Amino acid sequence: MKIKSIESFILCDKLKESFSFSQWEYSERRICIVKVTSDTGHVGWGEGYGPASIIKAGIENLTPFLVGQNPLHIETIWNIMYRRTLDYARRGILVSAISAIDVALWDLKGKIMEQPVYLLLGGKKRDSIVPYATGLYFTKNKDLGDALAKEAKEYSDLGYKAIKMKVGLSIEEDIEHVRMVRGAIGPDIDLMIDANHAYNLREAIKLAKAVEPYNIYWFEEPLSPEYYEQYSELRTKTTIPIAGGECEYLRYGFQTLLSSKSVDIIQPDICATGGLTEAKRIATLASVYGAEIVPHTWGTGIAFSAAMHFVTNIDCLPGRLKEPICYIEHDRTENGLREELTNSRMAYENGVIKIDDTVGLGFTVNEDALEKYKIDKTHELWT
Repeated sequence: MKIKSIESFILCDKLKESFSFSQWEYSERRICIVKVTSDTGHVGWGEGYGPASIIKAGIENLTPFLVGQNPLHIETIWNIMYRRTLDYARRGILVSAISAIDVALWDLKGKIMEQPVYLLLGGKKRDSIVPYATGLYFTKNKDLGDALAKEAKEYSDLGYKAIKMKVGLSIEEDIEHVRMVRGAIGPDIDLMIDANHAYNLREAIKLAKAVEPYNIYWFEEPLSPEYYEQYSELRTKTTIPIAGGECEYLRYGFQTLLSSKSVDIIQPDICATGGLTEAKRIATLASVYGAEIVPHTWGTGIAFSAAMHFVTNIDCLPGRLKEPICYIEHDRTENGLREELTNSRMAYENGVIKIDDTVGLGFTVNEDALEKYKIDKTHELWT
């Protein structure tokens, strides 16, 4: 059995309304996905997180070394990709290219072996997962606080047990927005805040102390991901758990994050940090340090499905009779790619997502949606 071809596609969805976070504004969702086909006719799909055109170039750079390989030998293929990029891309966008191909290979292997990916990863540890709603970005609404509170209440009414909101405009505005959102959703729903590294240490301490009374579940990326010692110091200055890691790459980056005692919760993005193969290694590393793990997820149903199978398989430590909640990020911002590209039997009901046993990553790709959003009409095909 051999890899017959690898195709990559850039998909783009123009948003009806732009939205912002602490760093910049989004007016579109642009994503690179990859299709790996075996000589048996089986197909696997993957996705890379980051600038789509650069990820596509990375996939095309790696493809000549992969065509002809046995697709079932995923770790062997991962090591080929890693060695081919090690000298100039130990971190960053080429790791996202590796991730996209790796995710596709797991999907492909599941279909070839007629098994769900979570089983191939080691087995099902739970029958359901609790999604938290990611939204509450900044818009040009003149009454932003009211708009955020209204949006949060909508997620609450849909049954979400946790909600993540953006902060990072200014400390004063953030405090007011957190107060309004907490007032809208009440005391029983977990509320996370995400600054996308908008603040310096002094500012992050000030904001954390100010919002502690609102029972914040975690404070995500309060500081630049470069400042490990500052993260470690911040943890000693607040009762709010600190989360981060979406900007880390490979187990080596997470080794630094964990050994520096920077965070309570690590957030690897499977489509950026090395795929499911490397995410499993990172999960093992997290267990050594006793850190919680909640993957960052942003993109299409491909990325979400990969995260679902990963969370289905990981251990929630420590073990106890009544298992703690295992969260998964569920992006709720406008995204036609997420809504239309894939079809699955995933069922959201009463605030939880039920795990099903569909083979591979558990979805099919809507070819009409692929054509609708594809902008690389003359994509390169290696055979």
